[in-house]
Order: sequence, then C-alpha cells, then structure tokens
Amino acid sequence: MDGDLLVSCGHTRRTVSLPPGDTLAQALFRAGYFVGRPLCSGIGRCGACRVRFVSGAPVPVPQDRRRLTPEDCAAGWRLACAHPAQAAAGGEIEAPSDVGPGPALHTARGADSGVSAGYVLGLDLGTTGLAWRAFPASGAGQALEGQAPNPQLGAGSEIMSRLAFAARDGGADILRELILDFLRRVAASLPGPVTRLGVAGNPAMVHLLLGLDFSGLAAAPYHLHFFGGHESALAPDLPPAYVPPLLGPFVGADASAGLYAVLRGGAEPPFILADFGTNGEFVLALPQGRFLAASVPMGPALEGVGPRLGRVAGPGVAVGFELTPAGLAPVAYRDGPAPAEATAIGGTGYLSLLARLVSVGVLRPDGRFAEAGSSLPPLGRRILAGLALDGGEPRLDVGRLSLWAADVEEVQKVKAACNLAFSGLFQAAGLGVGALSAIHLAGAFGSHVSPDDLEALGFLPSGGAARCRVVGNASLDGVCLLTADAAARRDMVETASRVEVVDLASAIGSDDFGQAFVKRMVFRYVA
Repeated sequence: MDGDLLVSCGHTRRTVSLPPGDTLAQALFRAGYFVGRPLCSGIGRCGACRVRFVSGAPVPVPQDRRRLTPEDCAAGWRLACAHPAQAAAGGEIEAPSDVGPGPALHTARGADSGVSAGYVLGLDLGTTGLAWRAFPASGAGQALEGQAPNPQLGAGSEIMSRLAFAARDGGADILRELILDFLRRVAASLPGPVTRLGVAGNPAMVHLLLGLDFSGLAAAPYHLHFFGGHESALAPDLPPAYVPPLLGPFVGADASAGLYAVLRGGAEPPFILADFGTNGEFVLALPQGRFLAASVPMGPALEGVGPRLGRVAGPGVAVGFELTPAGLAPVAYRDGPAPAEATAIGGTGYLSLLARLVSVGVLRPDGRFAEAGSSLPPLGRRILAGLALDGGEPRLDVGRLSLWAADVEEVQKVKAACNLAFSGLFQAAGLGVGALSAIHLAGAFGSHVSPDDLEALGFLPSGGAARCRVVGNASLDGVCLLTADAAARRDMVETASRVEVVDLASAIGSDDFGQAFVKRMVFRYVA
C-alpha cells in the first residue's frame, strides 16, 4: 500500500504502518524494531537507527550526509530518525537486525531457600536502564538481581522525546506494556511468586507505567498528577506497585528512594545526593531535617547515548583514557580477563578523554580544540597532530577512536546542567562545598565515574572530588527497603514533606535561565 512501508527479511515481507507525526525510527519502533536499542533522540549522530532502502529511498538530508558516507547514501542507507515516517511511504527497507521480545534479563540466580512466603521485587525504572532485585519476603534466602536496557529506548533516549512519543496515538500504551512485559518476565524467572512489588523512577517514567495523565510533565507550567507514597494497581497478573513519594515534577521516586537509602546508611547532613542520570536529580540534606532538591535535564550523553561513537558500557567500549608517552590510550570495558579492543566510547570514557585533553591543553576550557602551532607541551602537540576536519567539523583522532567537536558540545551541555544544580542548591542554602560531609554519587554512572574527572571538567566545585562517596544504585536499595517495611514507608512520607524543590533560575539570581546555562558551558566550575 502507498501509505505503508515494506520491511523485507530474506524471502518474507512485512507491512509496517506509518503514523503521522512519527519519525521513521519511531514507526519501526512501534512495529517491534529498535526495542531496547539506545538511540540519540533524532539528533542524527549515533547512527544506530540506520536502515537500507531497497526501493523508494527519500532524498538524503543533512543528518544523513554528516553521518553516512556518499557511498552509503547512494546504496540506500538513511538515518531513520532523520526522516518523517510518511516520507518512506511506498518504499521498502531491509529489516533492522534487532527484532524480538526485548532485552535479556541477565538474571543472577541465587539459592531458592526461604521462598514459601514469596518474593519482594524492587525495580529502578530508569530512562535508559532498568535494574531489579528480588529477595524472599521471609527474610531468609539469597537475593536475585539483574539489569537491562530500558526497552522504551527506541522511542527516544531522553524524557521529552519519550513523552512526545507517548502523546501520539497509542504511544503511551506501547511504552507502558513494554515495562509491564519486563516485570512479567522477571517475575516468571524467579523461583517463587512475587507478593510485593516496588517501583522507583523519575516522574515521567512513573506516570507512563501507571497509565496516568502526564500532560503536566510535557509542557510548562509543570505539575504532578500523582504524588506517590502508596501502592497503585498495575495489571491483574501483577501485584500492586508501591511507589515512593515524588518530590516534584522532575524530582521523582528514584530521588526519594535514594535519599532514604543514604539516610538509612548513616549519612550525616549536610550532604548532597547526586544521581547523574538522563534526568539529573540532586538532594541537599541540611541540619534540622531540612532538604532542598533540584533537577536538571542532562540528557543521555553520560550514559553513552548521543555522541558519535557513544555506546552504553559493555565489551568493546572505552570507559576511560590514560596519558602515555605515545599519547592517549583507551581503557576498555573489562568483562573477563581479556577486554575487547575499544571501538566505541562510554559516558565515563568521554569524561576521562576530555579531562585528559584539558590537562594537556589540547582542549580549551571553552570546549574548542587548540590551534595548530599553539604553545603546548610535547605530549599535547603529539595528541593535537590527530586533529583534522571532517566535513567542516573538527575531529580529533585518538588511535582508532575519534572525538568530534559536536561530541564535546554534548558533554558541555551536561556539564552546564550539573553545574547549575550544584551552584543553585549552594546559593539557596547559603553554603559551599566545604560545609558538606559528603557528595554521594548514585546510580550506575556515579559508581564508575572518576570524581577527579568531574572536578577537572567543572561538574563539581574545587574540592568536591575529595568529598565524593560512591553509594551504588541507591534508588534500587531504597525502593527495596521501603517496599518491605510499612513503618519505613510512613517515615519516608514524613521526610518527603520536608523537601523543598528549588527553582534554579531564582536561586542563581538570574532573570535569564538560558544565559546562566550558557555561562556554564565551559570546562570549569562557575559559582
């Protein structure tokens, strides 16, 4: 049909509908492709949504020409995120490689003792990744846990693109069912039934899972339709889900669960809990039981999504860089005795690379590469020799890996957002980093990033790295504790009532939030 797209796989063909308003990538996602694949939300940089047209290829657009070679374009390759779905009507593409029920569970099984009372299951519902833990409700027996990419990733890698997809016909139902299906598959993998369930996530993820009105999160003035702190029905074949309190429109149940976990672990105010996720959430605990919270849209770059060679950490991904006499050497993700050679770069890898480049002067604080002939140390000159132009864009080759100027800008945006959160909270509280007992780094990224890199690039103020403490997935720890303990849930509701969400624009004393953001797009901390 003229309004549809044919997807061929060998001798079989499948018809895919092309809803108005969708990109081609999103239409394919609706049809079961790109499930769990991290995409860059349509900015045309990651290349993970590329498809080859057998016939009816749309005219290449600038994103195609930047990411694909002229030979690729001539052969029918296009970036699916860069074209409206209906531009592919009447065409035919080869099937993308990933079709299936969703991401693997990566289950870590333990002993099956103590399951007569069933299992308590906790889920950290992240925008990019899912992490779960199940343990016997009796308290006896071993916990099981696992993690996987969020299967919703093909609809957009950050919150606003995810919500935009959900707002179109049937989009919210698709996203909700993907998570419900994940929960069902986790439950089916356990040795006993799930009797209690808890879910922590940012407000957008929670609203989508519960099938609630999310319009208050999609456009200003932002507001919540659900405040958490109790159980809500999910589906007839799943237990009701306990959701910790949501603290504000973009400070969610993941932040409150993480706060409970670090308080339960003995953290002494004043401290900051920092969760560097796609949506950055920060809570400043003050004496006398007062809390200030803030959130900033950080995007998925720190999780390896968006930069040109960016990938989620795994085999073949550089998670760090070392300075050697010969230049820069990638540190590959290690999953066993012999790590695979790096062909991509993870979020921690990009921060490590940029910090090393700043330290030798190859990258200026404003994010620009040094000019040829600059007064650099010998090692800096050796590294700068890898700088060239790629279609008019500066590109620095580092061995077999490369860093483009646009990649640097993606990290600068994240740095500016993080810097705003810290400086805004400090100004609202009237204190500085020296007053803190600790900066608790939460989440998978916080567990692996180097605090020294964060300080070197200006994510943290001077002296911040020395105060950093890694707390792992505090959100998952907290939701598991709260789901299992009714008294703890009551305490958390009371604690949440003492949290004030800070308007960062007001806190930093600027009438122009955009100007304050741009001011911080430098690799140094701006108070």
